[in-house]
Amino acid sequence: MTLSVRPAAPADVAAMLRLIVALAVYEREPDAVKATPESLRETMFGPHAKVFAHVAELDGAIVGVALWFETYSTWTGRPSLYLEDLFVAEAARGTGAGRALFRALAREAKARGCARIDWAVLDWNQTARGFYTAIGGFHSTGWEPWRLEGEALDRLAE
Repeated sequence: MTLSVRPAAPADVAAMLRLIVALAVYEREPDAVKATPESLRETMFGPHAKVFAHVAELDGAIVGVALWFETYSTWTGRPSLYLEDLFVAEAARGTGAGRALFRALAREAKARGCARIDWAVLDWNQTARGFYTAIGGFHSTGWEPWRLEGEALDRLAE
């Protein structure tokens, strides 16, 4: 068994989208994915790329993905890396792919001068919470996620 992690490439888009759909199913939102190969290609590899990814390969097959982007912390005065999604295919769980992806993100964060890595976890996902605790992550209390989308976003933008 050979496990490796590398930055994603345009040729990985189909495999990444497959994992994004699998993540949506796992998170009980099977119809929520609106991403397309074209939208992923544009946002990740286009001239104005805003999102980045690393993929985990097991014996040459992509089995995991970490999608991320930079944010900024005014308190630290440094950028932060925000992990949007981390997902490993069920058959590859327990192989170290998740840890290897997170290690690659930690190295990316350090190389970019980031002060920290932030992410969100569903409150019912005890498996993920256990994994994140095991690698040294912690639940940041006091802050609640908020969102503006859909019609409310459209109205405010008018």
